[in-house]
Amino acid sequence: MKQVVLLRVGIDSGSGGIQGPLFKDGTFEFICIPDGGRASVHTYGNLLGRNGKPWLDYFPPSRRALKAKETVHLDPEWETFTYGDPTTPKRSLRYLKHGDFLVFYCGLQEWHAVEGWNRDRRPALYLAGYFEVSLAGMAREFDKIVLQAEFANNSHVRYPSVFKRQKADLVLVKGGPGSRLFCKARQISVEGKDRTGKPLKVLSPAMQKVFGTFGGRISIQRSPPRWVEPRFVDRAIGFLKGLE
Repeated sequence: MKQVVLLRVGIDSGSGGIQGPLFKDGTFEFICIPDGGRASVHTYGNLLGRNGKPWLDYFPPSRRALKAKETVHLDPEWETFTYGDPTTPKRSLRYLKHGDFLVFYCGLQEWHAVEGWNRDRRPALYLAGYFEVSLAGMAREFDKIVLQAEFANNSHVRYPSVFKRQKADLVLVKGGPGSRLFCKARQISVEGKDRTGKPLKVLSPAMQKVFGTFGGRISIQRSPPRWVEPRFVDRAIGFLKGLE
């Protein structure tokens, strides 16, 4: 049976300082997190969005000079559909099999061309796209031929110094045909509260009918991968394939 797992990615206020921009027509820009001083050749100053607008333009003017030189961790990357992570919480992704779905969601906030950020509308979490998995596993399990053929464009593999340091702990996922970055974002969160009463983004009731409740763990603000319960898998896949 196929599996579906949801994973939060992309820039946000805690990692990068902004949310991704959501436009009036429902389209959006997927912006990646900072690279943390690694060897990336990509910076916020040299990357352009799908609409041709520089990523740098979404940062406050006072921060643009600094951000222009900041390197970007381009992962997941949507050109050859690869994702990698060396941290323990993502280790379970190694169990994904051919035909499974790795679904990415991210934080977005309304953006207007003239006014900029709409501060009257709080950020929310939105589906950004998915990989229809062709290959997944630990980097140490793949030989050099497979790594270069399937994962050469991934940020963790592309830079030798990074790969050497992370190889033992690095999980890699390759998306096959059918993988895509959505044209329009689909909101999946509403605001709940944690045990202390602070705002907390949780899976909306409407999306619980699609993806289930992940065994009762509906908090998706900062979470490890959320695996869809088997009885919701077919419904979730059908829903995802129907999105723009």
